Amino acid sequence: MKKTNVTLRKKVLADGRISLYLDFYPPILDTETNRQTRREFLKLYLFEKPKNQIQKISNMESLQTAELIQIRRQNELRKHDVYSTFEKEQLELQRIGKGSFMKYFNDLAALKVGKNYLIWRTAIAHFENFLNGNDVSFKDVTVTLVNDYKEYLLKAKSRRETGNAIARNSALSYYNKLKTTLKRAYKEGKLRTDINAGIDSIKESETQRNFLTLNEAKRLFKTSCSNQIVYRISMFSTLTGLRYSDIAKLTWSEIEFIEEDGYYIRFKQKKTEGLQTMPISEEAYQLLGKSGNEDEKVFLGLKKWDVDRVLPVWLAHANIKKHITFHCFRHTYATLQIFSGTDIFTVSKMLGHKSVKTTQIYTKIIDEKKREASMRISLK
Repeated sequence: MKKTNVTLRKKVLADGRISLYLDFYPPILDTETNRQTRREFLKLYLFEKPKNQIQKISNMESLQTAELIQIRRQNELRKHDVYSTFEKEQLELQRIGKGSFMKYFNDLAALKVGKNYLIWRTAIAHFENFLNGNDVSFKDVTVTLVNDYKEYLLKAKSRRETGNAIARNSALSYYNKLKTTLKRAYKEGKLRTDINAGIDSIKESETQRNFLTLNEAKRLFKTSCSNQIVYRISMFSTLTGLRYSDIAKLTWSEIEFIEEDGYYIRFKQKKTEGLQTMPISEEAYQLLGKSGNEDEKVFLGLKKWDVDRVLPVWLAHANIKKHITFHCFRHTYATLQIFSGTDIFTVSKMLGHKSVKTTQIYTKIIDEKKREASMRISLK
C-alpha cells in the first residue's frame, strides 16, 4: 500500500490573502463526504504583502500552526504502520462507521429494475422523510432508530395525492427494503451488529384472495373468448400458477423436455428474481402453441390492455359474478392444488414463494370452505 504524503501548499485568493491548505497524495477518504479528497483547507491565511510588523507576526504564527497541523496529519497517516492488528481493525471499523448509510441504501436500490426499483425508491423516500432529509452514518443506525421508523411507517401518509395513510402491506414492503439493506450491510461488515435480527417485522394484513372453484374454472374455459391469446394465458396460469409478468416474458429457450420425465419451464421470476424450475403438464404445454426461435417470446402479441378489456366480458358470458383479475388464476391454481391434497410445501415451491408462510393463506381459504360445507347438513 502506497504511503500518503502530506504537503503544505498556498493558494492566492481574490482579496489578496494567501490560503494555506494540505495536499494529500495519494488521496485520502473524507469521512464526512465519504469521498476521496486531496485537499484540506486549514482556514489559516497569510498576508501576501505584509504592511507592518503585526501582519508579519500574524504570517509567522499562521505558518507555524499550519506546519504543526501538517506534521500531525502526516504522523496520523504514517502511524498506521506501527498499529497492532487489533488497533488497525478498530480504526477500520471507525472509518466504515462514519460512512453514509443513505448512499449505501440508494446504491442498493439502483441495482433493482422495473416496478421493484420504483418500490425501492418509494421506500427510500419515506426513510428520508423520517430522517427529515438528513443523512445517517452506519454507526448511527440502531435498533431504536429502525423501530422508530417502523412506527412512523404505520402512521405515515401515502406519497400519492390522496393523502391517505399507507396501507399496512405497503408499509411492510417499504420496511422490508430497509431490513434487506441492514442484513446486507451487516454481512458486508459495514454494521457492527446484526440490527435486522434484533427488530420485529410489521405483521402482514390478510387480503381477500378471490379464486375460481374447479367447476367455475371448467365453465369459464368451455365459454368462448373473443381473444385466443387471453384464453390461452388464463388457462395456462390456472394450470401452472405463473404470474402474468412471468408469462409475458416467457421465451422458448425456457421450455425444456426431459425424456421419460416431461416438460419443464426454467426461468427467473420477475418479482422475486429467484430462479425457478417448474414441471408443467402436457395440457399446459399444448397451450404454448407452435414453438419458435429460442429468443422469441412464447405468447407473441400479448398485451396487458387486451387482458384487462376482455377478461370481465368473458367472465360475464360464463355467468361468473366474482371479481376476478388475472392474478386470481394464480390463486385458483394454489387453492385447487391444496384442495386436491397437494401438501403446502410442494405448493409453496411450485408458486416460487420464498417462505411457506406466504402460502399458508391458501390453507385458511380451504379451512373456511370446509367450515361452510360442515354447516350444510343438519339433522334438526
